[in-house]
Amino acid sequence: MSVKFSDLAAERYSLRKFSDKPVEKEKILQVLEAARLAPSAVNYQPRHFIVVTDEELKAKIAEGYSRDWFASAPVVIVACGDHSTSWKRRDGKDHADIDVAIAVDHLTLAAVELGLGTCWVCAFDAGHVHKVLELPEEIEAVALIPLGYPADESRPLKKRKELDEIVSWNGYKKA
Repeated sequence: MSVKFSDLAAERYSLRKFSDKPVEKEKILQVLEAARLAPSAVNYQPRHFIVVTDEELKAKIAEGYSRDWFASAPVVIVACGDHSTSWKRRDGKDHADIDVAIAVDHLTLAAVELGLGTCWVCAFDAGHVHKVLELPEEIEAVALIPLGYPADESRPLKKRKELDEIVSWNGYKKA
């Protein structure tokens, strides 16, 4: 049975209450495969994913993010951009972050399909994570993605703007 994209998009939410149930390696590989298949500018694919399951390493990473729930996720995927291989637009704009974001979006939607939850974490100390993971200079930790099974069935209310607030036709028009 095929799952509709619109259903996956509607089901995805930022999970902050993780079960202690371990995530099967097969499922981790499936969400990473979805990220691998994501498009990127000029197909340069300047992304790298570090899967962290070691409790001590997760705790060290969590020092750069001050939320109690973060380290309770069984898996943290550190989504990284490689600035040495990313496409740069003519005006110099580096597309590594955009390419990583597209891949992470694929990953988060694949997680929903597998009954897993994620939370896209960007408010963290990137320098701290860079040191903890001993990343090369050209590699940037763009997002932290805790991954696991929901602890319960409760879901936060998803507030989204209406289409007429975010879309204009044939030129920019502020809503």
